[in-house]
Amino acid sequence: MFNLPPLLLNLAVALGIGLLIGAERERRKGQGPARAPAGIRTFSVVALAGATSMMVGGALVLAVTVAGVAVLTAIAYFKSRDEDPGLTTEIALVLTAMLGGLAMQQPALAAGIAVALAVLLAARAPLHHFVRSVLTEAEVRDALIFAGATLVVLPLLPNQAMGPYGALNPRSIWIVVILVMAIGAAGYILIRLLGARFGLPIAGLAAGFISSTATIGAMGTRVQKSPDIITAAVAGAALSTVATIVLMSVVLGATSIAALRAVAIPLICAGIAATAYGGFFTIRTLREKDMPDPQPGQAFSLPVALIFALTLSAMLIASAALRDWFGETGVLVAAAAAGFVDTHSAAIAVASLVASGRMSAADAVFPVLAALTTNTVSKIVFAWSSGSRSFALRLIPGLMLVAVAAWGGALLTR
Repeated sequence: MFNLPPLLLNLAVALGIGLLIGAERERRKGQGPARAPAGIRTFSVVALAGATSMMVGGALVLAVTVAGVAVLTAIAYFKSRDEDPGLTTEIALVLTAMLGGLAMQQPALAAGIAVALAVLLAARAPLHHFVRSVLTEAEVRDALIFAGATLVVLPLLPNQAMGPYGALNPRSIWIVVILVMAIGAAGYILIRLLGARFGLPIAGLAAGFISSTATIGAMGTRVQKSPDIITAAVAGAALSTVATIVLMSVVLGATSIAALRAVAIPLICAGIAATAYGGFFTIRTLREKDMPDPQPGQAFSLPVALIFALTLSAMLIASAALRDWFGETGVLVAAAAAGFVDTHSAAIAVASLVASGRMSAADAVFPVLAALTTNTVSKIVFAWSSGSRSFALRLIPGLMLVAVAAWGGALLTR
């Protein structure tokens, strides 16, 4: 708006970075001889020094400037008389010099990093309280396991088909393990924040859009650890099926509107059944007055996630064997086999045939419902194997009701 030269704008960003971080540090600088060595003026000057260094001599001069700031910061640190001076301000000062130099080339990135740094510095008390008083040792261990599974193990796994019928992809299967752990952790966090009464139904509905089968497995694991929350866990598991129906409608509509119209009545019936069953247990959960307060524990169970992956691998092999025996021309058999693993991929495949004209919309109904039915079988298996018997006995009738409602809707359209 002011048509300023880019150089002046970059210098203004560098100065703003110093003022922003320096203002936050000034508030914590303290008074008297024990005060911290750097405040708003020091940070502003250091940011401008980094910017000027980049202007004068590029990266080499900036490196010398940052090294000089680091030396002066170290001297100030060792002269500090505070019993626990810490290194936060000192490291922030060195980083401010680097951000000042970065602002001369990528001002938007430098400003974003500066804001993130200022927020991190200002959140000192909440972060310390969270780490020391809220997090438990088990939760920290679970976080490290999840980070190792995601950042260490996953990149090392081959991303190629292998095993019987070429049905197993180690990378894809491990992603399922990570997914089960993530869903369990999400439910655990919501329980800690909202309590089991509200947290589990919300977590189940949201996680169902990722994987309803994995959500059911995670809910069953939660019941094994805390049997008192079984009603809320069943509500979350049942509501995850609502997400399955909604997502299936979306992918069918995105692939072929004609296929969606043909399956609309069965999906509506299935959705009503799933919503009613999940809503029934949600209402029961909200009415329970003796729901126990959530206690800190494990966010997820790695052995259960591994068992889930092994079961999924067996289903993948079985699905591939069915395709090999009956051939890809048997659309109904192929869709049913695929449904054991993922009902949405089967629905997309059938809808693609309709969109390309190789199948009529009316003929797409039974393959889609076959995939939904076999997927229900997978959910029943995981409900029985991962949770307690009481959990399975409460959930399985609802899963069967959804499948029956879908087939009933198909018969009504005939």
